[in-house]
Amino acid sequence: MAALLWYEDSGRNMATKIKSVFYCQSCGYESSKWMGQCPGCKEWNTFVEEVMKPSVTGKTSKRSSIGALGGESQAKPVKLSEVTINEEDRFDTHIGEFNRVLGGGLVKGSLTLVGGDPGIGKSTLLLQTARLLAADKRKVLYISGEESLQQIKLRANRIGEFTDDMTLLCETDLGTIEETIRRHNPDVVIIDSIQTMFNENVSSAPGSVSQVRESTGVLMRIAKQMGISIFIVGHVTKEGTVAGPRVLEHMVDTVLYFEGDRHASYRILRAVKNRFGSTNEIGVFEMRNEGLVEVENPSEFMLEGKPENASGSVVTCSVEGTRPILIEIQALVSHTNFNFPRRQANGTDYNRVNLLMAVLEKRVGLELSSYDAYINLAGGMKLIEPALDLSMCMAIVSSFRNRPIPDDVIAFGEVGLSGEVRSVNMPDVRISEAERLGFKTCIVPKPVADKYAGKFPKIKLIGVSSVQDAVGLLRN
Repeated sequence: MAALLWYEDSGRNMATKIKSVFYCQSCGYESSKWMGQCPGCKEWNTFVEEVMKPSVTGKTSKRSSIGALGGESQAKPVKLSEVTINEEDRFDTHIGEFNRVLGGGLVKGSLTLVGGDPGIGKSTLLLQTARLLAADKRKVLYISGEESLQQIKLRANRIGEFTDDMTLLCETDLGTIEETIRRHNPDVVIIDSIQTMFNENVSSAPGSVSQVRESTGVLMRIAKQMGISIFIVGHVTKEGTVAGPRVLEHMVDTVLYFEGDRHASYRILRAVKNRFGSTNEIGVFEMRNEGLVEVENPSEFMLEGKPENASGSVVTCSVEGTRPILIEIQALVSHTNFNFPRRQANGTDYNRVNLLMAVLEKRVGLELSSYDAYINLAGGMKLIEPALDLSMCMAIVSSFRNRPIPDDVIAFGEVGLSGEVRSVNMPDVRISEAERLGFKTCIVPKPVADKYAGKFPKIKLIGVSSVQDAVGLLRN
């Protein structure tokens, strides 16, 4: 039952009720009482209690429409035929991989959420972007609620020289931040992080559902009204999603996730939502002492250190957005010492691995029920594309039979429950990338081999109709 508190209204000298409301931390569902399971997202134990301030009777808040850049309300309906579409005003961030993920550059008046694990490099990437934008004579305001000016200066010294167009502010009060932004009118604002911002109109603590939602709403209105591009940094939960209400991702224009092992050198910036470009586009970076460095050819980067003539190793091609990436799939199949064999997948879907092994047992006749199986995507990549099915099956059979696959062979294709090999999207892009990197043989679904026969003279296409045909190639 919602708790009721009392306080003395200084203006009216009367007791007023303050009630507490329960919010779901996953989706923002509001309830008057605590519930074990959220009716909205079906998650368990996600409700938190927050005290709501009463509104003063007779006073109404007047908010301007986010569709009006000048701040005037546009409350009247407009005919669809009267709406004009203008080219988005983009400007270059001077980081090619960042431009790719954003859809060609940073859009004026956009609100971008950048999420990722602690220490992954979110602040470093945005600080490098701020440095390059300031060098391009664009005014950048970097607002930090987590670090002091001295800490930011130490990190900035490792990146390079900054111009005077880059200014810093250490503040968590959203009212002060809004006043500063309106007074200085910068081109780009970076908020690090949204969980530290505090809105005095909301009674809950910083980082709560109400604070995060209301603070993001204020920043969204500033971005749309003044035409300022705003980046907000968001912490992630142990499940890998941005902490706070799920509505936060719906409010912003672009959602970027910074992925990768913090102990490894590479980082992947992935767009999961983009109103101004394609989704699932990725940018690849390498973490060095001087900061993040772009990886312009991720295929060569991912294949570095690939063992020669090793069983259980095969190269495949995945397409992320518009970019083909060649990656090595490794499999290790060994006899189990337990009653139940162990299955482990690193970088891909565990259930998909079990499904493919069941197909190999049923359709190919391999006795895998007494063998442990370990699947790994080299480099720490995380991919769940169906095009990896054929290469995973070949890697499992290669390790099971201890028969190496030639180093100049690449394979891709989707495997069905009947053992058939199905075609995948953008096969010509995958074959072209393999040909460019010097592969001589490409095992593909038969329809793909028939369609592109003779169009790639430097690489041999072998079409397979079923997983049995692909496994039969390992005997030769």
